[in-house]
Amino acid sequence: MASRASKTLPNVMDRLKFLAEFLRSPLKVGSPIATSSRTIERLLAEVEWSNTRCFLEYGPGTGEFTRYILDHLPRDAELIVIESDTDLANHLRDTIKDKRLTVHTDSAVRARTILGNKSAGQVDYILSGIPFSSLGMLQRRQIADDASMLLRPEGKFLAYQVRRSIENHLHAHFRKVRRQRVWLNLPPYHLYVCSMPRADRPPPSRQAIADRSERKCRSLR
Repeated sequence: MASRASKTLPNVMDRLKFLAEFLRSPLKVGSPIATSSRTIERLLAEVEWSNTRCFLEYGPGTGEFTRYILDHLPRDAELIVIESDTDLANHLRDTIKDKRLTVHTDSAVRARTILGNKSAGQVDYILSGIPFSSLGMLQRRQIADDASMLLRPEGKFLAYQVRRSIENHLHAHFRKVRRQRVWLNLPPYHLYVCSMPRADRPPPSRQAIADRSERKCRSLR
């Protein structure tokens, strides 16, 4: 189990920051209220923490999911988050001090570029809070396609969405897609758990499998 040094519960300033960003860019943020702790726990119950070395998060906002992930992530693992909003990315850097966390101010569409050429099939989990309804069709397709390429064959793509705009793309890129509705969150969310990526890639070599315990996201770049 990871050190609790990273544990920083969202405070009033975090929530005010989240609301301010929503008022500034409602389509981009997607919701005026931060995700409830019950919703976070329900979605991340899918994660096998002890076997996780490389975790990728899109659209972390003020870091509600980010903090939970760091509180459960092994000491030798890494969390890479990609946040397109400069203010929110800086907020994460300023409020969460954890050597396992790397924050990129960029678009999730560039995830494969950010992780590098060796990243295909190396990520354990990808979590997305990006409101896909605010993205164009090509951007949605690109993110889903990249996720299926980045994930290990046993990896999972997790998403929480107000609308179902991404669903067709998920079915196109994953053999198994589960959705559940969470009504106790405001607004209610659709939670997606996607596994068995359809990415057309060669199977990992024996050496790659043997080296897995030493793998970290930074080593992919």
